[in-house]
Amino acid sequence: MTWKNGQEQPKNNEDKPQAEWEKKLEFMWRNSLEKGQDYFKHHAKKLLSYALALVIFAWLDSGIYIIDQGNRGVVTRFGRYSATTLPGPHWHMPFPIEQVENVNVEKQRFIEVGYRSNGGPARGQPALPESLMLTKDENIISVRLAIQYQIKDARDYLFKVRNNEATLKQVTESIERGVIGRNTMDFILTEGRSQIVNEIKDEVQLAMDQYKTGLRVASVNLQDAQPPEQVQDSFEDAIRAREDKQRLINEAEGYANEVIPKSRGAAGRIIKEAEAYEAQIIAKAEGESQRFEQLLVQYEKKPSITRKRLYLEAKEQLYSHTNKVLVNMEKGNSNFYLPLNQMNQQANTQQPSNSSQGINNASGANVKSANNPKHANIRNSSRSSRL
Repeated sequence: MTWKNGQEQPKNNEDKPQAEWEKKLEFMWRNSLEKGQDYFKHHAKKLLSYALALVIFAWLDSGIYIIDQGNRGVVTRFGRYSATTLPGPHWHMPFPIEQVENVNVEKQRFIEVGYRSNGGPARGQPALPESLMLTKDENIISVRLAIQYQIKDARDYLFKVRNNEATLKQVTESIERGVIGRNTMDFILTEGRSQIVNEIKDEVQLAMDQYKTGLRVASVNLQDAQPPEQVQDSFEDAIRAREDKQRLINEAEGYANEVIPKSRGAAGRIIKEAEAYEAQIIAKAEGESQRFEQLLVQYEKKPSITRKRLYLEAKEQLYSHTNKVLVNMEKGNSNFYLPLNQMNQQANTQQPSNSSQGINNASGANVKSANNPKHANIRNSSRSSRL
């Protein structure tokens, strides 16, 4: 074969002579292939059994699985629930007979009702369709609630309800509206927060158990509860007024707690003083009555002497309370000394004489007066001079 210009074309590679090493390699390959075909013809059944055994072993080995701590393995046989396995190594019939789904039962999950922390509205901002609720006293309040939950039963979680999280959120919102609607706004914003949270948790858990969702409500957190933003300023004014009212009430109660015990103490003291005065007057009256009875006995015995004694005692008592001094100047001597200060001090500190001593003195004076009237008049006049 020649070119157009008359030159001879080069021959193909097949027309080139083969090298020695190529010939040896081709001989070895053909020899091995012929030997393999001969071996397969004589041992075909044996090789197929080995291959089948290897495939079966690999298939059975694919059924080995390990469940981590805190998880549960749910085994299904042809899509139907078969068993729930605990943490550790296990084996199940390989695919497509049985399958295993690993479920984490210790992981803390949460849902948000009334607000969104990621996506949707800005972080921490309320989701108005969910957050606005009506209270018992017909007030509107914005409530933000966070629910933490865990998987309690892996079987129920996978097979009883199609969408457990959505069901939990819808049930929580419904129960929350019911609980908020049974309470007033002031109770929700003040002392009723813990009670409302407990009621919501109990009712949500009861509903989850009835629906067999396999969920356990770990905690319910009331993130925030406040009036809508449109009336926030007015509501804050009302709160300040209520706080001022409570402060004034506390101050009044504190003042009452301070004054009432003092008044009760003063009243008790006055009562005790009155009782003591009563006892004193009664004792004094009883003593006077007993003294009068004793004088009556003496008067019945000696009427004139007793009468004279009573007259002298009355006169002595009358003069003891006066600061005037009577002096009898018989000889007209005007030079004398009277210690008035000492006399007044002695009169003030002098104790009353014993009644029996007075009776004896009076009796003696009367006897002397009866025996010697002139002498008695002299003594009485001198006594009056001394007084």
